[in-house]
Formats: sequence, structure tokens, C-alpha cells
Amino acid sequence: SRLPGWVAYLAWRRLPPELRPRFITTVHGLYSVSRYSSVMARGERVIAVSNAVRDYLLHHYRQWVAPERITVIPRGVDTARYFPDFRPGEAWIARWKAENPALGEKHLVTLPARLTRLKGHYDFIELVARLRERGHDVHGLIVGGEDPRRARYARSLRDAIGQRGLSSHLSMLGHRDDLREILSRSHVAVSLSAKPESFGRTVLEALALGIPTIGYAHGGVGEIFERLFPAGAVPPGDVAAAVDAVELALAEPGPIACAPEYEIAQMLCATLRLYEQVVGHAV
Repeated sequence: SRLPGWVAYLAWRRLPPELRPRFITTVHGLYSVSRYSSVMARGERVIAVSNAVRDYLLHHYRQWVAPERITVIPRGVDTARYFPDFRPGEAWIARWKAENPALGEKHLVTLPARLTRLKGHYDFIELVARLRERGHDVHGLIVGGEDPRRARYARSLRDAIGQRGLSSHLSMLGHRDDLREILSRSHVAVSLSAKPESFGRTVLEALALGIPTIGYAHGGVGEIFERLFPAGAVPPGDVAAAVDAVELALAEPGPIACAPEYEIAQMLCATLRLYEQVVGHAV
């Protein structure tokens, strides 16, 4: 199971059919279209983490996977850790305030995303700038680690923040192990990925905490918005629409739906049921 996908697949194919272990793949991403990536579509059964992934497979890998071999099982959130009434501990709050005294009572708008060009950081900078121009006392938070290979990109973001006059109104927090706590303190979370995400776990986590979330409605993120928070969905790339939606969320967040299909227990049960079907008996 630790072998690279293609090595494992070829080893599996060389075994006599009666000796082969069952071969199930789970497609977590919208992988680059290539013969190398096609191994993920060659399982006896293929788990797709969203309908967007299923459609992507059928569009790009139809020669290797039939629709009936694909099962959509969305990723899940642990509702014992992510729930609307969650509040960080007093020690964390004290540390947070000591580390970020400039935040005060500002409205926090948070983009949880690693520092890559696909995650929409420039759109986020523009969003924060426009919200402040409209008179909203917001402070933007970018939460995500810096890849040493993309140091130039991180510097360009800091330059852009300065050029928009946001040095005191937008913070880059780097990698954090307390994203749950930060999201729970946020007034709005955002997802501004330039390309569709296969799923969108941080969007689901923020909504599970009861935090209104605004984002570009494509890929798996669009599916989550459609099911849980339609008011958060805006057209991809439309910063003006995102600004309007954040403004509305700050004034009147609106209801966030519950969705058992996005709970981790449901994900695990559905996965085990699929395994049982494939092997023909309970595991």
C-alpha cells in the first residue's frame, strides 16, 4: 500500500485474478490530465470526494472509468470538534489578544489558504481594500504556510498589501495549528480560489462552526455552498460580488443549513459500506 500508485497497479495486474487484492482508489483532487494520473481512475471502484470530481473523471478519463464504477462520498467534518457553539479556551483567547493587539473589536475576514497563486490572495487583498473604502472596520487575515519555493510570491503579497494601504488592516499569519480557533473568532471566512477545488474542506469547517462563508462557486466549494449556504456563493473571479456578499454577511449572516452527508461519521460509514460491497462480506 506504500508503493507509488502506478507501481502498485502494475503489480496488481500481474497477479492472477484469483490472487489479486481488491483495488479501490479515492480521487481527492482534480489531477493534471495524463496517463500517469489515470491510475486513479482504474480502480475496480473509484471514490470521488465530490460531484465535481466525478464529472472531471468522466470528462477526462472516460476511457478508463465507467460511471457505474464511481461512487461519490464527500469528505466529512468532525462535528465533535466543529460545531456552532464552539468557543476557544480562555488561555487561547488571552494569547490571541496578546499576539494581535491591533485587532481590537474589528470585524475579522479570514482567508484560510496556503500561499500559492491559485488561492486568490490578490482578490482577497482587493476585497479587504474595498470593504474598508465602504467604511467597514474590517481586518483581513491570511492563514496559510509559506512554501520556501514560493518566497517571491509571499513578498509580492506583502508589497501589494502595502501598496493598497492595508499594512495595518491585513495580517499574514503563516502556518497555524489553531485554524479552528481562528475561524471561530472570524466574522466571515472566504474562499477565492482561481480554479475549482476538488472539495473545499476549510469552507466546510468554517460553516460547521457557524461562520458565514463567501466564495467563488465552482468545483466542490460550489456544491458545499449550494447545500449549506447559498448566500455565500458568488461567480468565480467576481470580486465586486464577493464584496457585496461579505458586506451582507456582516450585516445579516443568514441561516447555515445542517448537512449530515458532510459529517465524518457519514463519510466513514459510506466508505466501509463500499468496501463491504467490493469484498463481498463485512470487514
